[in-house]
Amino acid sequence: MNAHLQPTGSAYFISPETAAAESHTLSVLVANEPGTLARVIGLFSGRGYNIESLTVSETEHQAHLSRITIVTRGTPQVLEQIKAQLERIIPVHRVVDLTVRARELGQERPIEREVALVKVAGTGETRAETLRLADAFHAKVVDATVEHFILEITGKSSKIDQFVAIMKPLGLIEVCRTGIAAMNRGPQGM
Repeated sequence: MNAHLQPTGSAYFISPETAAAESHTLSVLVANEPGTLARVIGLFSGRGYNIESLTVSETEHQAHLSRITIVTRGTPQVLEQIKAQLERIIPVHRVVDLTVRARELGQERPIEREVALVKVAGTGETRAETLRLADAFHAKVVDATVEHFILEITGKSSKIDQFVAIMKPLGLIEVCRTGIAAMNRGPQGM
């Protein structure tokens, strides 16, 4: 018998240790005070968990609360451990796995958006092609000189990846990305 398959009556299932890793988006409501972000990040690095995307900003000024959006990858067991450990950090008020919540609501993923600034060199024909492609991707020109453009693009990470790949042969100079901001559909808040 395969060591990773365990019998349950007459059926077999894959043990949690061999479950496939998947990407999840976590929303963490925290007290906006010095050291909170370092403690959250320390939890991930101290246990060898990777952060694929991280955004943080104060969301409730009067209550001094910030929202941290973390995209991480792991097995269901690892993701449960991450959530449980986050909830034990004192300045953490709430942890919501937006990916799980979306599935409970019958959605594939939460609404996720990212902003990027993309600097592209451009003169002559490449300048016209850069502007044409920027328009096709609904990117806005936020700065321009006779030698370059800085474009702002908002959308899913995959859209930004595709835009950056298309800009490379046209003279891509630099990219700055915000990381993912995410929220579930529906009337309920976090």
